[in-house]
Amino acid sequence: MEEQSWFQLIPQTQMIEWRRHFHKYPELSFKEFKTSAHIIEILKSFGPIEITQPTPTSVLGTIVGDYPGPKILLRADIDGLPVTEETNLEFSSENKGVMQACGHDTHTAILLASIKVLMNLRSQLHGSVQVIFQPGEEQVPGGAQEIVASGQLHDLGAVIGLHIMNGLKSGSVNVVVDGPATTGADAFELTIQGRGSHGSMPQEGIDPITVGTEIINQLHTVTSRFTPPKDLNVVTVGEFHSGVAVNVLPDTAFIGGSVRTINEATRQAIAARVKKIIKNTCDTYGATYDLNYQFAYAAVVNDPKLSQLVKNSALKVLPKEMVPNGTMMSASEDFSAYGKVAPLCFFLLGGGNAEEGYPYSNHSPKFIIDEKALINGVKTEVASVLEFLKG
Repeated sequence: MEEQSWFQLIPQTQMIEWRRHFHKYPELSFKEFKTSAHIIEILKSFGPIEITQPTPTSVLGTIVGDYPGPKILLRADIDGLPVTEETNLEFSSENKGVMQACGHDTHTAILLASIKVLMNLRSQLHGSVQVIFQPGEEQVPGGAQEIVASGQLHDLGAVIGLHIMNGLKSGSVNVVVDGPATTGADAFELTIQGRGSHGSMPQEGIDPITVGTEIINQLHTVTSRFTPPKDLNVVTVGEFHSGVAVNVLPDTAFIGGSVRTINEATRQAIAARVKKIIKNTCDTYGATYDLNYQFAYAAVVNDPKLSQLVKNSALKVLPKEMVPNGTMMSASEDFSAYGKVAPLCFFLLGGGNAEEGYPYSNHSPKFIIDEKALINGVKTEVASVLEFLKG
């Protein structure tokens, strides 16, 4: 670890204040109007930053360095979740039924702190730094896709994002240097149309429960028999609804499920197999169906060169034991959409584990993180930008 003169520029107290404000006043996906307005207010207080809004609740800020060079983008997501908070924090959510239960308040505060430091280092920058405060990460199809489609992200050499994650040592920076950093996430909603009848005369009906059960049993063979063992693939059925009475065969059944993959070819193969199972089973029983298969988030695949730069930058500003080898996150992220405009690096910042007193995972109504971890996110972001733009 090297001591850096710019460490003293990190607004630690302000960063915690910003984080607590965003935690106290969370907003749901694509409804982050007050959140984005507050972000703009803070950015304007830093000085001459060009600010635009590619979408109604996103904020894009740009700092131009004193020397010509490439452009790098840092990203934070800003939306909350439809969760009723149970943390008893002094700054618990005041918006009923909405909570920053996945740490997006910390992402926002970290990025604001990073941009404030970089504003003071403009004379060292050979190029430009952009920051995107992104709405709607928690809701498919995600805000990243809409921002990329706006056309306001161009000529980028790199995009870096972080996610705070409980279960990891507080303040640790976990970088997957090559390959998938997250799984991809897709979903399907299936309505099976049978024909209702009295329970004593099943031959007069087409039982959608039987059809649905057959489909679910076959779906459980998709990953074990039709995908490569080396891939991480998961097909999960999380919903199965049908019927209202014990002596009636219902007309319809509903099945909802999710699919997680890391390989695009396998992702497409699973979708094709799921569709084939549904069609063939419904045809066998004489049922019809309506299927909505959503390709939501592709896997985030880290660029080897950029990710090694980020890891090396973290090692310069943090103790070696705080920069372990990163492992893939089994959850998914719409950060993958930025891969259409530049190479990516997505890393995890440890928010604390059970041994440190932080036992509740992201999305829990009792989710609490160690605020001391935030400064390591700032150090890693700033160090990575300085390395990328050092000329």
